[in-house]
Amino acid sequence: MLTVNAYAATSATEPLAPMTIERREVGPHDVLIEIKYCGICHSDIHHARSDWGPVTYPVVPGHEIAGVVTQAGSEVTKHAVGDRVGVGCLVDSCRTCVNCRHGREQYCVQGGGTLTFGSVDKDGRLTQGGYSTHIVVTEDFVLKMPDGLEFHHAAPLMCAGITTYSPLRRFGAGPGKRVAVIGLGGLGHMAVKFARAMGAEVSVLSQSLKKMDDGLRLGADHYYATSDPETFEKLADAVDIIINTVSAKIDLDAFLGLLAVDGALVNLGAPAEPLSLHVFSLIRKGRSFAGSLIGGLPETQEMLDFCGEHGLGAEVEIIPAEGINEAYDRVLASDVRYRFVVNTSTLT
Repeated sequence: MLTVNAYAATSATEPLAPMTIERREVGPHDVLIEIKYCGICHSDIHHARSDWGPVTYPVVPGHEIAGVVTQAGSEVTKHAVGDRVGVGCLVDSCRTCVNCRHGREQYCVQGGGTLTFGSVDKDGRLTQGGYSTHIVVTEDFVLKMPDGLEFHHAAPLMCAGITTYSPLRRFGAGPGKRVAVIGLGGLGHMAVKFARAMGAEVSVLSQSLKKMDDGLRLGADHYYATSDPETFEKLADAVDIIINTVSAKIDLDAFLGLLAVDGALVNLGAPAEPLSLHVFSLIRKGRSFAGSLIGGLPETQEMLDFCGEHGLGAEVEIIPAEGINEAYDRVLASDVRYRFVVNTSTLT
């Protein structure tokens, strides 16, 4: 076993703290990755604080990983020592179900795949995530990072990036399409960048106009305050795709009313309480209400290549490992523009 430094949650109420963890030996199809940066996702906080159910502690969060291969197993063919790589939310899946066979591992029938942290791995041990110096991952779940992307800008692409890229591709964002993004946060700012790079007309729908300058700088053509009733009057029937990145409860009927015929509202946020709508908001104009969850391996690689071609990366604030607990508090207070990334060299 390889012993590495990490930052872990030891209970739902205690601050995360430094500790050492063991990584499995590098198998024939594994690679050992020296992690350079790891993004902080809101779901890291939910898991560390046991918001979504019982958690086995200690747990090392982190599934937005960018780093370098330092060892490759004897039968590895996809990666070599020195390769720049990324790891996202999954580190394995059943590989045999219909979804896995079609490159949609995020919808693996066998429990949704093996998560980067908090899942039972193939060796029977719990997976531990990217707030650490090294990780061992089977080669098939390691993706190539384009040379032009700096690690700290690239790490959040492994979750925030693919989570927004996938529905934009699925619903045809591109020239002639009008895209609206609800919320300008970790997900929303990437949705704006992607939609603009795809050639769509982009609007941001935010509670207030306080981030308008940022939104326009990131590529939005328009910026509207949803607290202003005139926004919903002005944009009625005027949008083709709405990407909802917020986890708060919203008035679905009001937002569906912004969609043109055959438009789609795609939910990425996961509010704790149920959402409701009047079905006539959908059927009168052939609208769709959909959900989306990260992306499979082929689409994630496509997203990374797209970012390399267009020079896209996340807007980040780099922090040392000892700043993780403060970063968690700031994420909960919406005080980050737009993703924290941990410099894992501070763990050594």
